Amino acid sequence: MQLSRSNTASSRRWFLKAGATMLAVAALPLRVWAAMTRPDAAFTATAFDDAIAQLDAGAATDTDQITLEIPTIAEDGSRVPVTLRSHLEGTTRMMIMVEKNPNPLSAIFMIPDGTVAYAETMVKVAQTGMIYGVAEAGGKLYKTASEIKVTLGGCGG
Repeated sequence: MQLSRSNTASSRRWFLKAGATMLAVAALPLRVWAAMTRPDAAFTATAFDDAIAQLDAGAATDTDQITLEIPTIAEDGSRVPVTLRSHLEGTTRMMIMVEKNPNPLSAIFMIPDGTVAYAETMVKVAQTGMIYGVAEAGGKLYKTASEIKVTLGGCGG
């Protein structure tokens, strides 16, 4: 059986529409999941304490079970390397916060069960101040901090 040209074009259009619909439906759960796991209010907070409060896990307790590696002096605050490790049992999230940035929360890392709580990234640092490594374990927040001196601002400074 041979399809006519109009049947072929019609079949092709139906296939493309069906494919686009399936792709949209498949992407929807990813958007919903992202909206649930990304705390927008914490990312838009303008103070460290406000960002911590938006994480819905209470106040952060100081600990020596988090390792935060940063340079002591950053010649260019636009690209500061940060390494963060949590040695806390059951770590589920790790965050990097830069105290004097316009929005302190710089990054959140989700830590799946059974994996090492380790992350490396680059952050912008507006000016000399504290960088915090925050970890969530057992539904509670824990933090450590190190000071960084910036000689050239990375956030428009």
